[in-house]
Amino acid sequence: MAYTREETEHVEIDYPIEQIWENISKAITQLEWIIQESNKNMYQLTIKTKGAFMSYPSTIKLALTTVNEKTTRMLINGETPVTTITSVLDFGRTRERIERFIVTLAKLMEKKN
Repeated sequence: MAYTREETEHVEIDYPIEQIWENISKAITQLEWIIQESNKNMYQLTIKTKGAFMSYPSTIKLALTTVNEKTTRMLINGETPVTTITSVLDFGRTRERIERFIVTLAKLMEKKN
């Protein structure tokens, strides 16, 4: 039997929304993930991660909003399908993938300064 594990993360970043939007695609490329859907007008993305041994790929949805001209809020929602066989081995995989994305994006943003 298969079901999905979901994780959600809210992050506020002290950079303008355009600058973050530009670097998100670079972070995804660096992680070797795939952008499935992109809506620049709404600042939303759907990303497919790589799978791993005994683990299915995750789907991560990003939504960016402006807090003020120098701060952006990013909502990250990730879900990974699991089965009764993979559920123990896959525990925390969605959270780990979200954290990898945030760290990769943060490193790219630091290089811009």
